[in-house]
Amino acid sequence: MQQQMAGHHADPVVGYSLHNRRYLNVTNRCTLRCAFCPKFNKTWEVQGYPLRLYQEPTVEQMLDAVGDPKAYEAVVFCGLGEPTLRLDAVLTVARQLKARGAPAIRINTDGLASLVHGRDVTPEMAGCIDALSVSLNAQDAFTYERHCRPKLPGAYPALLDFVRNARVHVPEVTVTAVDGLPGVDISACEALARELGVGFRRRVLDQVG
Repeated sequence: MQQQMAGHHADPVVGYSLHNRRYLNVTNRCTLRCAFCPKFNKTWEVQGYPLRLYQEPTVEQMLDAVGDPKAYEAVVFCGLGEPTLRLDAVLTVARQLKARGAPAIRINTDGLASLVHGRDVTPEMAGCIDALSVSLNAQDAFTYERHCRPKLPGAYPALLDFVRNARVHVPEVTVTAVDGLPGVDISACEALARELGVGFRRRVLDQVG
């Protein structure tokens, strides 16, 4: 284990490819402490990629990790953490990738960026973010708190507000929920997505990436 850790330390994965998309590992920090997150089960790997970071990548390192964005159908800000905790860096990289001809740029997010930053950040995404995949994860605040264990109060209503606002500035907004968590009603989550006017995607427990 010691050796394995040392190996990861020497070579952190900033960019990784899945399904013809290039994923960027932005941060291991998060606004949530989801009970089902691989991190809390002592796993820092996604599809065989070690995603533990000992130092967060710079804008330059993220750009280098993508190379030519036109080689992929999309670039996705993701990793085992919340990318929007580094919002300025993410948007800087996104703008530069768009300038280099990136076909699509997506952020996988918990939807708490506006709550964390203390302002509606969705207008800042206009023109450089093409899609958002937002972890809704529950049909009500009680179930959300149980599974996602947010660090900030008022997280669930803030998430719903973020989705409503994001629709105006980001062409494609999808909310997701994990099927298989106790008390999570997937059809109720889907109905809520329709009410919010956004897409819905069902995720499967223990299938990351």
